[in-house]
Amino acid sequence: MTRAHKTNLKKKSSGFTLVETAIVLMIVGILLGGILVPLSAQMDQRNITDTNRTLSEIKEALIGYAIVYGRLPCPASSTSNGTESFATGGNASNGNCSNFYNGFLPAATLGITPVDSQGYAIDAWNNRIHYAVTSANANAFTMTNGMSTTTLSVLAPNLLVCSTATGISATSCAAGAALTSSPGVPVVIYSTGKNGGSGGTSADEAANPNPNSANNDRVFVSHPFAPTFDDLVVWVSPNILYNRMVAAGKLP
Repeated sequence: MTRAHKTNLKKKSSGFTLVETAIVLMIVGILLGGILVPLSAQMDQRNITDTNRTLSEIKEALIGYAIVYGRLPCPASSTSNGTESFATGGNASNGNCSNFYNGFLPAATLGITPVDSQGYAIDAWNNRIHYAVTSANANAFTMTNGMSTTTLSVLAPNLLVCSTATGISATSCAAGAALTSSPGVPVVIYSTGKNGGSGGTSADEAANPNPNSANNDRVFVSHPFAPTFDDLVVWVSPNILYNRMVAAGKLP
């Protein structure tokens, strides 16, 4: 076999190997892509489950706090390091919060974990958890024993949760879109989900108040996940709150 012939065989062999390698790499890439997508979905589902568990624990912690102190805590502000925040001149005696609707969960006040480096409760995506409390009945829900000095039939917590931002206003949902019974609920807690939207990626997410936007009203939105909505929103039923407080002897 001549030297030239050997050289040509080497070239052909080398070229064939490169083609084979490219095909193998393409197949591996396709297989890895098929594996990584389910893994990502599994991670998202785990974070959703973990965050929902945290939100459920928060609801129980809030009810426990109300039983012990006869009131609900004020939300934390963006500068209160995870403790409840009162307005100027506000305190537990008058229940005047600095951020009734657009604050964060007062994790330090409630003893909730996990928290970030500044003491704010966080979800599974490390975003701060938001918390709103009603200011109805002259702050009766955040005032020490305020609920016990107001006739239960008169108490009217007014936080609303709607199924859509369409037709929403600062005080009402569109007809048929209310998820909370009239007149409303005393507490709304929510995570901004994977995208950490905090208002802006969609009208529905923008409807949920937060300290970084001009939106500061008592109306919220909750619905199943969508490409532009991944907030996880829960609330405390007033009847459950009253029932637990009555059972503990905090309400008549």
